Amino acid sequence: MFFATFLVFASTLAAASRSADIVIYGCTSGAITAAVQSKRMNKSAIVVCPESHLGGLTAGGLGWTDSGNKAVIGGLSRDFYHRVWQHYQRPEAWRWQRREQFGNKGQGTEAMDTTGRTMWIFEPHAAENVYEAWVKELSIPVYRDSWLDRGGSGVKKDGSSRISSIRMLNGDFYNGKIFIDATYEGDLMAAAGVDYHVGREASSTYNEEWNGVQTGVLHHRHHFGSVKLRISPYIIPGDANSGVLPRISTEPPGEFRAGDKKVQAYCFRMCLTQVPENRVPFAKPEGYDARQYELLVRIFEAGWRETFQKFDLIPNAKTDTNNHGPFSTDNIGRNWDYPEASYERRRVITKEHETYQKGLMYFIANDPRVPADVRTEMAKWGLAKDEFTGTGNWPHQMYIREARRMIGRYVMTENELLKRRPTPESIGMGSYGIDSHNIQRYITPEGYVQNEGDIGISTKGPYQISYGSIVPKRGQTPNLFVPVCLSSSHIAYGSIRMEPVFMILGQSAATAAAMAIDGKLDVQDVPYEKLRARLLADGQVLEYKQ
Repeated sequence: MFFATFLVFASTLAAASRSADIVIYGCTSGAITAAVQSKRMNKSAIVVCPESHLGGLTAGGLGWTDSGNKAVIGGLSRDFYHRVWQHYQRPEAWRWQRREQFGNKGQGTEAMDTTGRTMWIFEPHAAENVYEAWVKELSIPVYRDSWLDRGGSGVKKDGSSRISSIRMLNGDFYNGKIFIDATYEGDLMAAAGVDYHVGREASSTYNEEWNGVQTGVLHHRHHFGSVKLRISPYIIPGDANSGVLPRISTEPPGEFRAGDKKVQAYCFRMCLTQVPENRVPFAKPEGYDARQYELLVRIFEAGWRETFQKFDLIPNAKTDTNNHGPFSTDNIGRNWDYPEASYERRRVITKEHETYQKGLMYFIANDPRVPADVRTEMAKWGLAKDEFTGTGNWPHQMYIREARRMIGRYVMTENELLKRRPTPESIGMGSYGIDSHNIQRYITPEGYVQNEGDIGISTKGPYQISYGSIVPKRGQTPNLFVPVCLSSSHIAYGSIRMEPVFMILGQSAATAAAMAIDGKLDVQDVPYEKLRARLLADGQVLEYKQ
């Protein structure tokens, strides 16, 4: 509704033309650190923000930071977590819980590191407030609800392949010397004509083990192998002629290790609470259909009882609730066309995800076919009343785990992450395990339901990320950086895609952007040794010895 209204009224507004040294398109955590670093490099910066809220998933419900080894999180990324720590030093920040009561561990270490003065687990509004304060502190202009015209007139070039300006749907132009696409979707990158990929590459493309279709590979516990009994996909169990239950594909999953155009599942990271004064009970959403959850009934009947294992605790007696199990908040297989879809189609997909997930919570809390112990426990939970107050307490950002990925000057693969070969020109580090969520739910040759695509592989320590992975190939758009939809294979992106890493790469992109401006250089030609020296001076971690 909002987007449709926006389109109607946007066309009536007087178009504006604005200019800056560095134009950043996106609202994500990486977009904000890029803007902050641009200012610190004495360059003017503009944030052109589709949506209304800053911070992407970091402010959109992902408060249980997927951090890996925190020692390799430096620069502005670490500064963000320091600012979160500062927020929680204030007594008034603890409304529903005393600070002394919050002693849980997050991702294997203390949620609050008093020695390093960082806080790694936080409420959505706390993160968003940090980002808002940051841009205000540095007087960074942010133009919200500004959507790139993805048609032929959205990106203007100067007669070569260099971008001179970008045009929004409302007619506004943004002129810059360097552009940074810091969106989850890579819309500016695509509109600029840069090479990219959607979906999984075949394992043979980059000589990888874990890329491509992975039928029979069952990692984590987000598959039907975690259920004691095998589950029939058919309306009448065992009868293929009776039809297939909802949310199960009847198409074959594809050849083992072959590539496809499918992407890992999306969901919303809900913020829930059991505090009565702050709890909004799960309501039946418009369009609710209990039949969509029939498969879950069978899973419960088979004895599965892991519903609450990813209700991860964050401050003030709230959660960051994530997908867990064979049928959970991940809306498997309903997002494959999202990366390339029109804005209108993306909103339909997003709404379908919202209806599915709201319906799932209502179903578990209310349907009599749900085991009484699970149903009773779920009914104690609800949405946090003081979070996402402008969107009905529902997260304003869907978890876009992957969309487009650039094919740039250097492609990051599992071989770099697993240290099978060295990574050139490090501009930051990642360390989280290689983590792809499920991509499809299919029927096995034996006639049972199974999920496919969920991969969890340890990187066995931090790994470097190459400068070449955030710049296009030589000859393609010499003044564009892509620190979020960076150049990576599907399986490598499963680790790189973590929010602290996006902040690291946003800072590194802006640093290189300033150097490209000063030296009148293409982004592919920024001298690495000079870039490295400045990144280290600004606290970035570029290498790590075990």
